[in-house]
Amino acid sequence: MSADAIVSESELLAAATSVNALRQALNNVLFGQEGLVEMTLCGVLARGHVLLEGLPGLGKTELVKGLAKALNLTTRRVQFTPDLLPGDITGNPVLQEQEGRREFVFQPGPVFANLLLADEINRASPKTQSALLEAMQERCVTVLGRTHSLPDPFFVLATQNPIDLEGTYPLPEAQVDRFLFKLDVPRNSAAVLAKIVTHRELGAEPQVPVILSRDEFVHLQSMARRIYLPEVVADYIARLVDATHPGQSKASEGVRYGASPRAALSLASAAKARALMHGRPNASFEDVQALALPVLNHRIQLDYAARMDGRTSVDVVRAVVAEVPAHNLALPKTLREVAA
Repeated sequence: MSADAIVSESELLAAATSVNALRQALNNVLFGQEGLVEMTLCGVLARGHVLLEGLPGLGKTELVKGLAKALNLTTRRVQFTPDLLPGDITGNPVLQEQEGRREFVFQPGPVFANLLLADEINRASPKTQSALLEAMQERCVTVLGRTHSLPDPFFVLATQNPIDLEGTYPLPEAQVDRFLFKLDVPRNSAAVLAKIVTHRELGAEPQVPVILSRDEFVHLQSMARRIYLPEVVADYIARLVDATHPGQSKASEGVRYGASPRAALSLASAAKARALMHGRPNASFEDVQALALPVLNHRIQLDYAARMDGRTSVDVVRAVVAEVPAHNLALPKTLREVAA
């Protein structure tokens, strides 16, 4: 890493101050969900998409709307329903008359925003869900052979209900893999419910101040990419992801498909973003261990026998983290050169 790319102490301090302000604003939107807020901020700083899963009424949508207000970004919301069509998301060509000629003119859909709130994404058909594939990976949309770039930054924050609820469809594997994090939204405790009842009115949205401008947020994202990823940490990420595949570890017993290379890249980006949030110039083993579950749990598919035994992908990730040592038994290349 070149000297001009290293994040300075003053930049780290300013970033930590900004992130703390964002934390406080979002914690005032969603009471008692500090861990969820932390992970959501980490995901968007890493330029990733986030999938929030939980029962209706737990505040998933309010968290996303609060984040949009705090960052002052252009936001569009799509309520996914069984009759939603792909063009309702990406946009459609419309026949218009211009200078005496009739031609198709592309009318952008709601995906052309900095933040797309895909509400109850698993209530739409797989065909409609797949309309987001290109947007989430290449950050562009192709309609009638023409490619249209999406705004920068662009990320999808999607909410979904548990898959066993009536009227829901499983997301395509290719789309699930494009989400950096899958975060479970737990129910509130009695103490938190009492706070909600005291400080909230039904139908009234909480007031959220603007914390960062678009340019300030983009600068934070660029700083996260400049956080140093040591070779030993990169090696640890590679060994963790490899251990999720069948036959590569004891923990992978019952796994049909393990995590993809995109999962390794996602874990590295998220680790750097978390280091920035905590005011550190480099990612660490602890960052990787803290983020392994939300990055990997939705990318692992179990075979039928494992599912019948009640095993979940969460169990696999926890077992992999427990089994794979942070330090490889073999010395990294740089240390071998020193030892020689």
